[in-house]
Amino acid sequence: MVLKRMVFASLFAALMSIGGYIFLPIGPVPIVLTNFFVLLAGLLLGPFWGTTAVLIYLILGAMGMPVFAGGKSGLAHLIGPTGGYLIGFLMASWTCGILNQSKVIPHRLANYLMSSLIGALVVYLPGLIWLHHVTKMTWAKTLLVGCIPFLFGDCLKAIAAAIIAIKLKDMISMEEVVAS
Repeated sequence: MVLKRMVFASLFAALMSIGGYIFLPIGPVPIVLTNFFVLLAGLLLGPFWGTTAVLIYLILGAMGMPVFAGGKSGLAHLIGPTGGYLIGFLMASWTCGILNQSKVIPHRLANYLMSSLIGALVVYLPGLIWLHHVTKMTWAKTLLVGCIPFLFGDCLKAIAAAIIAIKLKDMISMEEVVAS
């Protein structure tokens, strides 16, 4: 059982790494597909194993594996302008998993959507705070550079993650993975 959970966490860490190669550099914070896989991991694997997948991804990147946006790596990315967003991925996956498991909304699709959308927004909290701290931009400029351009795309990724998670849950017995 634990081996299966570890395999799924590793698979999602690999998918997050692949998501880093699908990027669009638009400033100090690029548009990436990584956060889609972060949300999907939280929805499918639950808070512990989804967050474990993100932690594996971050450790790989910190150790020099080219997993961050554009195939970059190293500790400098964890303390650079995008470091807060990378840490936000941990919070997002955990939030997605907790909200989805708690079934706050009884309707299945609505619960997945709410969990995923809130998880997507959680990334911005440490991301914007750290971007503001590192770049010394005003808060208005920080929002213009680190939030506004991403909101629409992140909402689309969150919606896609919710829909795909429901389809995958139907196809794969993930309850064994999520159960602690």
